[in-house]
Amino acid sequence: MPDTLIDKRSDGIALITLNRPESLNAMGGDLMPLLAQYLADCSSDETVRCVVLTGAGRAFCAGGDVKNMAAGSDGLAAAERKRSPAADFARGVEGLRESQRRTSYALHTMPKPTIAMINGHAVGAGLSLALACDIRVASENAKFGTVFRNVGFSGDFGGSYFLPRLVGMERARRLYFTGEILSAEEARRIGMVSQVVPHEKLEEETMALASQLAAGPTLAYARMKENLNRSWHTELGAMLDQEALNMRLSATTQDHREAARAFVEKRQPAFKGE
Repeated sequence: MPDTLIDKRSDGIALITLNRPESLNAMGGDLMPLLAQYLADCSSDETVRCVVLTGAGRAFCAGGDVKNMAAGSDGLAAAERKRSPAADFARGVEGLRESQRRTSYALHTMPKPTIAMINGHAVGAGLSLALACDIRVASENAKFGTVFRNVGFSGDFGGSYFLPRLVGMERARRLYFTGEILSAEEARRIGMVSQVVPHEKLEEETMALASQLAAGPTLAYARMKENLNRSWHTELGAMLDQEALNMRLSATTQDHREAARAFVEKRQPAFKGE
């Protein structure tokens, strides 16, 4: 039985692969708890300076495991049916909240760059995971869609937060309401992904970008990311104050001092994330 999730770390890069190819990496079994655990580990691991998320086989992630949902709703045991509906509802809401915060929120807020390497279909909550990453690089074979409406769901894992900020509110509403499937090139055109590459070069191109980021000033990246995230809901005056604070903090790092020396010495800086 293959591991549900594969975590490889080297040269400052953590490559996390969702590994349920038989179900198009749907969010079933222990996949999401493992992803949450690995993201927490990567966030605190000082040797990890960039995180890449991808999927095994033909898909990035097909979202929720609809087959298991159907089996669960049709085959509830008598003991399950006797439980309090209100208590079950509350537990379900709290469980989803925790899973979302430990995955999508973690990808969006961890103090290091995150890249979605989209090898195939990214739909439903799988699309939301990709949108939570800082940068998206897609294979020419990739397909994108919200598709929640196809199963009578409203959407989760942050898609309704990220998508309008990337493609605009009206287009996001249309994509949610219709469940339209987009090609990789159309996703790039509307700003959903930043780069589309030939399928056979996807890993090469994505890991080259990850290597560039992993070799950069990690602490400065963390503060850049904090600034950019805050800018979505902060007025200009407060944002200028936040930038001033993070600039002064950045000035205290070894990376800044190394970059200043390298500039004077006319060489490339060797950043260490310190």
